[in-house]
Amino acid sequence: MTVRRIVPDIQVASEEALDTSRTFYGLLGFEEVMDMGWVVTLASPADPTAQISFFTEERTAPVVPDLSVEVEDVDAVYERVRASGAEIVREPRDEEWGVRRFFARDPNGRVVNVLTHRS
Repeated sequence: MTVRRIVPDIQVASEEALDTSRTFYGLLGFEEVMDMGWVVTLASPADPTAQISFFTEERTAPVVPDLSVEVEDVDAVYERVRASGAEIVREPRDEEWGVRRFFARDPNGRVVNVLTHRS
């Protein structure tokens, strides 16, 4: 299994909080790479896999995840996680913005968004 990147997902209270987060993390050198209105992702220009996402809500799933893990083969990871008995919070689904993903709960109660970008 190949892990391509790990992204912390932070829930914020409002669109204003998205803006203040964008400004603060811009001071640290992050730049916006995605803005869907309800989720903004910032990345390091020097290392685009160093990212952080801010959510006002999760529009296509039941909860805002705590962490996103991009993998090479999301369906193979899903089968391994399901077979382990871990709680699947959301079944695999193709999203309109070009990812396939599922949510699982880790042993500490954190929700992990496991995804891959579709070609």
